[in-house]
Amino acid sequence: MATSPSILLSLSLLAIALCLAESQSFVGVNYGQVADNLPPPDATAKLLQSTTIEKIRLYGADPGIIKALANSGVGIVIGAGNGDIPSLAGDPNTATQWVNANVLPYYPASNITLITVGNEILTLADQGLVSQLVPAMRNVQNALNAASLGGKIKVSTVHSMAVLTQSDPPSSGLFNPALQDTLKQLLAVSKDNKSPFTINPYPFFAYQSDPRPETLAFCLFQPNSGRVDSGNGKLYTNMFDAQVDAVHSALSAMGFQDVEIVVAETGWPSRGDSNEEGPSVENAKAYNGNLITHLRSLVGTPLMPGKSVDTYVFALYDEDLKPGPGSERAFGLFKTDLSMAYDVGLAKSSQQIPSTSPTTPVTPAPNTAGWCVPKAGVSDAQLQANIDYACSQGIDCGPIQPGGACFEPNTIASHAAFAMNLYYQTSGRNQWNCDFSQTATLTSQNPSYNACIYAGGST
Repeated sequence: MATSPSILLSLSLLAIALCLAESQSFVGVNYGQVADNLPPPDATAKLLQSTTIEKIRLYGADPGIIKALANSGVGIVIGAGNGDIPSLAGDPNTATQWVNANVLPYYPASNITLITVGNEILTLADQGLVSQLVPAMRNVQNALNAASLGGKIKVSTVHSMAVLTQSDPPSSGLFNPALQDTLKQLLAVSKDNKSPFTINPYPFFAYQSDPRPETLAFCLFQPNSGRVDSGNGKLYTNMFDAQVDAVHSALSAMGFQDVEIVVAETGWPSRGDSNEEGPSVENAKAYNGNLITHLRSLVGTPLMPGKSVDTYVFALYDEDLKPGPGSERAFGLFKTDLSMAYDVGLAKSSQQIPSTSPTTPVTPAPNTAGWCVPKAGVSDAQLQANIDYACSQGIDCGPIQPGGACFEPNTIASHAAFAMNLYYQTSGRNQWNCDFSQTATLTSQNPSYNACIYAGGST
C-alpha cells in the first residue's frame, strides 16, 4: 500500500524531533561566580533542571553547587585553579588530597565528568606555570586512576585561541611553535587517557577585530555568502566552525587529529561599553540561539561533519564583579533573579518563552503560522544567499534540484521559499529561525503545490 505524503511528513518530523532530543547533551553552560548577587546553589540546580542544559562547567570545585546537582544527571566539569598548579605538580600526594576533597565525597551522585587543571595557562606570561602544567595534569590523572576513576573522569586544561599562530584559512591552523614542546607532552597525556583538548573560541572577539556587516552575519550564523577555504575548497558559513576547524587542523599537523575537541567557552555579551563593537541583546540572542540550533542539527563542521562538538556556552549568569570592559559583566543567559535575559530555546516547557529583558520589546504570543517564506521585494542575490546558507546546514535540498518535486518553477524565489522553510522547520521553529537577516516571514498559508510538499503546519 502506498504511503501518503502526510504520513511520510509526520514520520520525518518525528525523526527530526528525536534527533534534536538526543543532541541536547552537546549543550552545556559555564557557571562563573565572580559576582556578589548569585542565587543559592539549590535555586541554580532547579533552574538547570527546568532547561535542556545537561552539562555545567565550574571554574573551581564549589561544594555547594556540586552537592545541589546530586542525582540530577547534569554532567559537571570542575576545575583546579591556576594557583593550585605548583602544588599539584610538585607533590603527587597533593593531587591525591585534591581528588579526595573535591571528587570522592560527591561522585557518582554528582556526575563529575571532567577536571580542568588551570585556565589559559599556555598564553600567560608565566613560564613557571607553563612548565608545571603537564606534571600537574599527570598527577591528577594518576590520583583518579588510583581511585579507580581514570576511565570515568577525564583531565584536561583550557586554552585560548591564542595558542594558535595561524587560523585563517581553517585548514592552515597551526599552534604557536614556542608552545609545541609543551603541547606535545600535553596531547600525549590526553591521547593516552582519551581526554579532550578544551578551547575557548569567541567569534565575538573576531568580529570586534573586523567590525563589518558581513563579518557580523558570518559570526552570528546568519545568512551570508560564506568563505571558501583556499587550502581545501571547503565552504564555511560561520566563524564558530572556522575556529573549531582551525584547532582541528593544528591538532592534525601535530599528529593528534583523533584527540576530541571540547569548546569550554563561547558566547556573546548582551551589553557593553559605548566604545565596544557588537554587544547587544539582539546579537547575543542571535549568536547563542543559532549556535544551539547548529549544535542540535548534528551537521558538524566542514572538517568534522556529522557530529557536534561538546560546547559550553558562556555564561549562566552575568558576573557583576568581573574586571575589564562592560561586556565582561554581561554574558549571562539568565538574570540572577532566575528569569531569562533573552530566550535561546533552552526551556524544557517551551522553546518560545518570551524574553523578560526590560531592554527589549515584549515578545508577542507564539505565532501559530506554520511556514517560513521570503518577504516580498527581497532581491535575488539575498534569496540566493539564503538558499546557500540553509542548504549548507544539513537540510535536504534535493527537491529543488533538477528533477526534484519542487524544482519547477525554476526561480530563485521559489527555491528560496522551500529551503528557508525547511531550515525553519528542522531548526526548532523558533522565531529567529525564520529571520534570514529580516528577509523572511511566517505565514499560515500552506505554500505546498502539486507534488511539492512543504514541511510544517499550524503549531
